[in-house]
Amino acid sequence: MAIIKHIKNHNANYSDALEYLMYQHDEKSNKAIVDEYGRKLLREEFYMDGLNCNPDTFDIECMETNAHFKKNRRKEELKSHHYIISFDPADATECGLTGEKAQALCLEYARKNFSGYQALVVTHTDGHNGSGNIHTHIVINSVRKYAVDRQDYMDKPHEQEAGYKHRSTNKLLDHLKQEVMDMCNREGLHQVDLLSPAPAKITKEEYWAKAHGQDELDKVNEKIRAAGLKPASTVFQTQKQFLRDAIDECSQLSGSFDEFQSLLLDRYNISVIEKRGSYRYLHPDRDRRISAESLGANYGKAYLEQQFQNHSSDKVRPHESTHRDENVANLDYHTDPFVIFYMKSELRLVTDLQTNVKAMQNQAYARKVKIGNLQQMANTLIYIQDHGYDTREDLKKQASDIQVKMEEAQDQLSKLSSKMKTLNTQIHYTGQYFASKSVYAEFLKSRNKKEFRQGHSSEIRSYEEARDWLKTFYPDGKMLSMKTLKSQKAELQESIDAQKSVVKQFRNYHKELEIAGANVDAILGMKEPLVHHSYKQPAQTEKSKNNTQHKKKEDKTL
Repeated sequence: MAIIKHIKNHNANYSDALEYLMYQHDEKSNKAIVDEYGRKLLREEFYMDGLNCNPDTFDIECMETNAHFKKNRRKEELKSHHYIISFDPADATECGLTGEKAQALCLEYARKNFSGYQALVVTHTDGHNGSGNIHTHIVINSVRKYAVDRQDYMDKPHEQEAGYKHRSTNKLLDHLKQEVMDMCNREGLHQVDLLSPAPAKITKEEYWAKAHGQDELDKVNEKIRAAGLKPASTVFQTQKQFLRDAIDECSQLSGSFDEFQSLLLDRYNISVIEKRGSYRYLHPDRDRRISAESLGANYGKAYLEQQFQNHSSDKVRPHESTHRDENVANLDYHTDPFVIFYMKSELRLVTDLQTNVKAMQNQAYARKVKIGNLQQMANTLIYIQDHGYDTREDLKKQASDIQVKMEEAQDQLSKLSSKMKTLNTQIHYTGQYFASKSVYAEFLKSRNKKEFRQGHSSEIRSYEEARDWLKTFYPDGKMLSMKTLKSQKAELQESIDAQKSVVKQFRNYHKELEIAGANVDAILGMKEPLVHHSYKQPAQTEKSKNNTQHKKKEDKTL
């Protein structure tokens, strides 16, 4: 399928777009790749044409148009619009699509839909991350150079006239999507309906966050394996993807919104509410909810309610199942408590019924807690077997070892953070030094220094403060440039981010061991805890304590 994406650009340097489209760039850093002599490398295969301009002088001609119409003078103005048409990778293998053919199709597309604008049309055949999909970049100047006939999709006044800015409205985007679909259908290429909501909506920001997060997770896992441990996770999930996976699983097990809401909260600690006819989800690590629309069409109210209705109408009883994994979605642990041993859940603490006031007062809640405890005990046994803990002491020793490693990782993070604090101070005073250096030089040359100081007291004071601090920091007098300092800061920030991930991994692992240890104690009825854990039952309020004491008195009376 072919898709079209739109990117707004505030960069006034049109040469950057030209350089990116012509030369090889690193996908992660987005920096140009150079050879051993520092020369930029051209892309191996690309096709380039200009619309209403010469492609080689696209940047100069755009600036001339802006100057002629006196537009794009302010920093906040949109200087250009970048449209990307990405074809299905199967189009090259099954439909005979080539880079040259894609360039011809998209050049025709640009002439039809961006007439009057200066546009750069460039087709690449490399694809992202080695995907091999052919894609075309259409970069247009935001100011129309030539007037054109007014079209149906234009809903802004004077939009067709020369000198007016390009407006990427919803109406225009729908028109462009329809044009892409028509083009692909006409040429016999793979295509889907771009005007229908996407089942899973992956934004550019989420895509890059996942790519960056996976790289960081791989670095962290290398350190964990080097320490002789097994990583808890090898696949990075964004918060939105975590929600999607949880919703996919829980929606298959639910016959109503109430069941869906309860399962999400019990299994993944995700809260879901209905507000103004739409579902809104709260990730465990967030303070603000995420709308269903931002996740995709398959996570909204209309789609999920249809799923609930389908599941409630053809629900299968547990004894009718022949394959546990295939029919787990239809199991009902309320009628058969032993079903919980086959249901997936996160490892959580077993609840102590002797101290849980609500369970004492409500038999239905107590029954639910007992079922939950059985499930957590089962999960604990599976966890211990999967990790190869043969004895209670093995679990205790592993928890102790992880705590030591966690503290070492935290100490390392503290050292890096302290180093970052010093580097930030260094950058601050270096910038302050250079910013006020010219004023201080004038001060030294001035004939009436007293009068000059009175008129520029703050700049001179800033210079002297920065100079004195830098003298103590650079005893040899050799200062580092701002460019070097910022490069060091970027590298140090990467180290801090990676170390934070290491600390988080150890903390999560230690938390799992603490919970597993506490649950083992509960299973074995041990009075002395296996692991001195910090995850306790919620403390009782004064009112709860009074109720408990009153209940004990009644028991004695009875």
